[in-house]
Amino acid sequence: MLTPEQMSKVLIAAPKDLMEPVITELHRQRLFHVEDFVENDQEEYAGYRIGNPLEGAGEISKELLRLRSVTGAFSLRADDLDPKEKVRKSELTAQIEQELPRIEDEVEALLSRRMALENHVKEIEQKIEALTPFSDMRTDLSLLHGYKTLTVFAGYIGKKIDLGVPSEEYYSESKRGNFLVAAVPVDYRQEVERKLLDAQFQPVPVPDEPGPAKERISVYNVQLEDDRKDLEEIATQINALKSGHSEFLMACDELLSIDAEKAEVPLRFATTDHAFIAEGWIPSENISSLIEGVTAVTGGRAYVTQLAIDDGKDIAPMEYHNVSFAKPSQLLIDTYSRPKYNELDPTLIVSIVFPLFFGLILGDVGYGAILLAMSLGLRKIIKGEEGRMLLDVLRNASISTIIFGFLYSEFLGFPIPGLPPLLPSRHLNIGTGEGGHGPAIPELMIMTVWIGVAYITLGRILGIINHARHDHGSHRTKAMLANLGWIMVMWGILIMIWSYFSMPLMLDLTEPIHVVAGVSVTVIAGAVMALLGIIFIARDSALEMVELPTILSHVLSFARIVGVGLSSVAIAMVVNYIAIGLIIEPQLEHFTIFSVILILIGVFVFLLGHLFNAILGLLGGGLQSLRLQYVEFFTKFYKGGGKKYNPFGMKRRFTED
Repeated sequence: MLTPEQMSKVLIAAPKDLMEPVITELHRQRLFHVEDFVENDQEEYAGYRIGNPLEGAGEISKELLRLRSVTGAFSLRADDLDPKEKVRKSELTAQIEQELPRIEDEVEALLSRRMALENHVKEIEQKIEALTPFSDMRTDLSLLHGYKTLTVFAGYIGKKIDLGVPSEEYYSESKRGNFLVAAVPVDYRQEVERKLLDAQFQPVPVPDEPGPAKERISVYNVQLEDDRKDLEEIATQINALKSGHSEFLMACDELLSIDAEKAEVPLRFATTDHAFIAEGWIPSENISSLIEGVTAVTGGRAYVTQLAIDDGKDIAPMEYHNVSFAKPSQLLIDTYSRPKYNELDPTLIVSIVFPLFFGLILGDVGYGAILLAMSLGLRKIIKGEEGRMLLDVLRNASISTIIFGFLYSEFLGFPIPGLPPLLPSRHLNIGTGEGGHGPAIPELMIMTVWIGVAYITLGRILGIINHARHDHGSHRTKAMLANLGWIMVMWGILIMIWSYFSMPLMLDLTEPIHVVAGVSVTVIAGAVMALLGIIFIARDSALEMVELPTILSHVLSFARIVGVGLSSVAIAMVVNYIAIGLIIEPQLEHFTIFSVILILIGVFVFLLGHLFNAILGLLGGGLQSLRLQYVEFFTKFYKGGGKKYNPFGMKRRFTED
């Protein structure tokens, strides 16, 4: 579970006339991760060249492109559909030849008409926008242009001015601004332009339209309404086609995608004039299944063998190998970086610890119930695989939040009646003082320090295991001792602190068993551990010495569990105090008709405040828990950068052979 699926490197060689049946069998099994062949990259493949697509690949790609334009117009996604039954390939092939061209032509006609109407609507809207400034004028717009002896100025102006030349003017004031239209002799054009420029005149073009602007706007509004009705009708027709043919179109898309994938995979093979070779990876437990399948479809004429893996050259793809409980957390690991094939997979650990940290931070029965209902309700809306995995992570975190809510004795900021907290209390003295004696902050802080020490120690132990499994020679020993050194420094510092200070929930070493030269044996032991640890770290890399202060900072970083958690509790109690203590309770003491309204307002404040606090708790708990994984834990042992196992073949949802 902490290691990935074991992979084996496999070579398949066969005559070229068997390429298509081999490809079909590999696609059916969905096990073979194809390694791309690169010409002149390997001496043993000298003279080989990249293969050519199968016959008909071009036609399949063109048909698939046309089909994607249709599904794109429908906004169809395979994840949004739940097929009632699978369609056989033979039946679908006949339907593709008969039905698909008709549907494509019908959709293309509707799309073409829609595009023409949308362009016409934009054109009309632009004309209306140009006519709007002149809408208060009753003058025929054709009278405002076409003169040789007159110049017409039209535009917005800050205030009315005296042009000082012979002119015909129209001036109006409105919310849009002061609008001026002036006709002046050509001889005074430059003089008028200067005066208008000084008055911050903003010119607008005079529309080339017949009749008054208001009448033209009315005509265009009628056209605009007609176009919008036509667009609604087209949308209705498109939706009708979508509802009637969505499963058929996605089945066609699946079948053509499969055919295209098969036709193009020879571009990843090494070929000669008479044979081809395919290299790839397959889960070790499935090698016999692959050999049997390829041998059966080729009549024993194909050569299939397992190759030796060169650790310095071959990069095996990584496929997770986790129990079902841990699988949703693979999304969190992929968000950071998929593990390399040869390193430990932390998914199982994260699947346990992430919900624990989330619950420790939020820790409220009410908020946990809200988030649990959200994770279950969103399943009806979110259907993609990654979305479902995220909802599963939220579900686990919500359950943890409810459990820790009982341990903290918290429900929407209230203490749970009759249930004393089993963990250090986080209740605050806010409002009426229902929080008791206040939060046990020292105990909470020490609890998080213990969590940080334990989790960082685990990370360093995993680092030792990683180096022991995959490094070689002296570097292996140095790297292992360096990780051990980090553990020794951290625990050595702790032992020295415990020897001088007595703290709750911590070991008490202040009473020395033996004293050497006035110094406690425990202090000496801690100092020796820390010193040896520093030596181990320096032997591996002297530059790592600058990172020594992070020992304390990373441990103290776990205090965010307390800080973010207390902020959530504080917000919840403030909401309760405002909604109940300040709004609802006073109305119950002096009840009037008006009190009903205030009580409803108080209930609204209560519900809205806790809803927002639940969302903040989701963001704060989720982000801070992830940060503790990515920064404080992964940096101790984890590199990532693995290659995803991507077997050749598609999972059929709509079709079957």
